[in-house]
Amino acid sequence: MSGTPALLGALGLVAFGFGLLSFLLALFGAPTDPWWIGVNLIGGVVLLGAAAAMGLDSLRERMHSGEARRAGRFGSSAILSTLLGIAIVGLLAFFASRHHARFDWSEQKIFSLSEQTRKLLHGLDKDVKVAALFAATDVDPVRELLDRYTYESERFQVEYADPTERPDLLERYAIEPQKVERGVVRIALGEESTLIDEVTEEHVTNAIVKLTRTGSKKVYFLTGHGERAVEKEDAESREGMSGAVKALANENYQVAPLLLASTGEVPEDADVVIVAGPTRPLLPEEHAALSRYLGRGGAILAMLDPRAKTDLYDDLRGWGVALGEDVVVDRSLALFGRATTPFAASYASDHPITQGLQEPTMFHMARSVQTTGVPGSQFENLVMTSDASWAERDLARFESEGVVGLDPDDLAGPVALAVAGRPAVAAAPAASPPAEADGGETPAPPREPRLVVFGDSDFASNATLDAYRNRDLFLNSVNWLLGDIEAISIRPVVARASRFQLSSEQFQQIRTLSLFLLPEAIAFAGVATWWRRRQSPAAV
Repeated sequence: MSGTPALLGALGLVAFGFGLLSFLLALFGAPTDPWWIGVNLIGGVVLLGAAAAMGLDSLRERMHSGEARRAGRFGSSAILSTLLGIAIVGLLAFFASRHHARFDWSEQKIFSLSEQTRKLLHGLDKDVKVAALFAATDVDPVRELLDRYTYESERFQVEYADPTERPDLLERYAIEPQKVERGVVRIALGEESTLIDEVTEEHVTNAIVKLTRTGSKKVYFLTGHGERAVEKEDAESREGMSGAVKALANENYQVAPLLLASTGEVPEDADVVIVAGPTRPLLPEEHAALSRYLGRGGAILAMLDPRAKTDLYDDLRGWGVALGEDVVVDRSLALFGRATTPFAASYASDHPITQGLQEPTMFHMARSVQTTGVPGSQFENLVMTSDASWAERDLARFESEGVVGLDPDDLAGPVALAVAGRPAVAAAPAASPPAEADGGETPAPPREPRLVVFGDSDFASNATLDAYRNRDLFLNSVNWLLGDIEAISIRPVVARASRFQLSSEQFQQIRTLSLFLLPEAIAFAGVATWWRRRQSPAAV
């Protein structure tokens, strides 16, 4: 068949093929315009019929020729090969549906769950039931994220529903209609549940943490000595620590300020005391209270900046840590060449706080931290600068002239910016001899005191908490001080994607254009090009 019949036959096959494909998609629930299906199917049949009628004599002649027999033989072989290929692809799809695997080859693993989320999902001992209430046009990015959770754990079960089609769910879950205008996710564990309207890995994972973590531990921030603000308006400034407070709250920790001069003692429910950048001395009674707190198994996170006018240095030295009267300088590994804003070059690979850290953390105007070797203390360097760094001790020249240089009196790099371990403190006297609790159980022995010291508090401030892996380093330090080793991990990076809102009609128009109109137009153009070349004299 050649000439006009061939052209009509090819066009009919294209139209009929797209009509059949649209019909099959409609059978599986895909929204497809019936008018589009009918036009293609009817038009394809008409074109094929016209081609067959116009080329009937030519087709009869070719069927009785040797060319027809050769074409039939090769055609049969091609059909069998095609059917075999389809069968192989079908088998591969069948096995893939039952033994599937995911791969993320992006450099930053942006399509993978974080270590914290995977660890949390693998530790689930109860089913987490999730209801994602979104319109059909908005659910795809939500499904993409939640599918990663269901792939990682069978205990993470998701139900998707359009709230306009399932108002019964709003009544069942007691969700106000205005909360689902842009979509909402309900996460439930047993009788407890929570709602999130910003569906990111950070928010989903934090919601699961709050539901799975029984009890709540208390973190106090020491106040009254010029420390970084953790409440009121000052906490929201760049120098404040509202971000750190929110990060701890997301880990299901209770956070409160501690005015030690008022209480006289560190409260009994204090699991960690954070001393964030003090700039004024403490009272003698406050020094004694902190020592007693460590003596009864307490935990302290101390972050002291260079030249800070505090008197905690003697306490820290007695506990086994010495802070240098210096500023760390690193000209080879610093933010945009700012030598006094160094990056971490290496971490302690065997300490729980930094074991999983691979990416850098950033510090600003930091001082060196060293261990003193006091008997009874045991510390490990957590964060080190590069070999090209040093701790500048001539601070008078640095402040007056802005000149630094590695001198014999300076501490050559790599320089430790943080240490963690057990301080040397006298155990607090027991109020009464150990006795068996009700039921014959022996009370648990008091835990060992723990101390983490940083030579900088800027890294945990609002200005830099979300830079690089600063948030992980801060939270991991608190996790370790609390004894929550299982909570130490690399957390999801906070990222916001741009959104373009489409109406349902606009979405359907774009979908039809991209999946049907454009491919069919390209196919018709290809048929026309093929027919023109066959009609040209060079093709004869």
